[in-house]
Amino acid sequence: MPKGSNAPVPAEAVRIEIGWQSGPGVPDADASALLLAAGKVRSDGDFVFYNQPAHSSGAVRHEGKQPSGGQVTDTLFVDLARVEPDIETVVLAASADSGAFGQIPGLHIRLLDAANGSELARYDSGDATVETAFVLGELYRRQGAWKFRAVGQGYGSGLAGLATDFGISVDEPQEPAAPPLTPAPAAAAPQQPPSAPPQPATPPAAAPISLSKVTLTKEAPAVSLTKQGGTSGAMRVHLNWQVRKQFKGWGAKLGRAMAMHADLDLDLGALFELTDGRKGVVQALGNTFGALHQAPYIHLDGDDRTGARASGENLTINLDHARDFKRVLIFVTIYEGARSFADLDATVTLTPQNGAPIDFHLDECTVPSTVCALALLTNEGGDLVVRREARYLVPERGVSMQRTLDYAYGWGMDWTPGRK
Repeated sequence: MPKGSNAPVPAEAVRIEIGWQSGPGVPDADASALLLAAGKVRSDGDFVFYNQPAHSSGAVRHEGKQPSGGQVTDTLFVDLARVEPDIETVVLAASADSGAFGQIPGLHIRLLDAANGSELARYDSGDATVETAFVLGELYRRQGAWKFRAVGQGYGSGLAGLATDFGISVDEPQEPAAPPLTPAPAAAAPQQPPSAPPQPATPPAAAPISLSKVTLTKEAPAVSLTKQGGTSGAMRVHLNWQVRKQFKGWGAKLGRAMAMHADLDLDLGALFELTDGRKGVVQALGNTFGALHQAPYIHLDGDDRTGARASGENLTINLDHARDFKRVLIFVTIYEGARSFADLDATVTLTPQNGAPIDFHLDECTVPSTVCALALLTNEGGDLVVRREARYLVPERGVSMQRTLDYAYGWGMDWTPGRK
């Protein structure tokens, strides 16, 4: 589609893929959506992005980011049938992280029918330069039907500027005011005026939206939860994955087999060690799903056998009990459907209830591994530090994946066979 053109949307629900080519020196980008009535959001709740991934109506959600074959795709889902009547437009945007869109090749937006995956529209942006945020397209109502327009409008003020332009209150760090150089002289106490009738209290203003996030890399692999404000509440650990569609090298044959296997099942889990010496594991195997409000203060919400659904697999860690953790190792294993992580793409996101989300991609697997250590949380003087591991391990013959993790990280537990 050329910029400014439009097309009908003959679907009740759509998936929006904002994609680009990855590579050395290419900044990361993030998809977002704004639900507008009369050109503005009604409240900050009408902004859907990585820190606020679902609209309260259930009509729009941010499904997450996936790398695949030299491309990265960040996906939004819109259930057009559930969009509230007073919402006229859903703006579909992207923002660059630590760079400009002129450094991001292959930027495009695709509109897919959520029911069957067929492409309904596509717009390729080829004129970006110094912009740090882009409105790539929009869904809008016209005479009772939905249409899609290719927009291609850039902003030089990033996600904050784009959000503010549509009426979002953005939480930006403020410099503390400088103290006065000399104390002011004391003023005479004024006479009290006659008492006036009490005025009704003004309701407190809603907290502004925070745009902060943390991406862990090989160069910057660790972050303090305390420094990010994540010191209480629940922290969700989310894993989703997909099979690459390109197959090459030693893993080609295996990759094809994995892509065709309908029962590929990855399992998210955690080894824990508490400060009182107790150790254990939370995982689907053996139905050891843990508990959130009693030891081990870690809970696995279920067993996703596809990785394709937005919910993926999730662990929840109760940060109100951070002082009770000595260390927690978050890991993933292949339960069935493949013999290695080769030709799989996966993304890990840790989202504290308070504080910035933390995410990272797994590196490409180049060994016949069935178990991967994702992240290690350690208690350092009362502060939980999150370290990106992204470490693929190869179990020896006859040694379980869990015991392999135990050996690698010195957990020192006894293991028995389990099933689910």
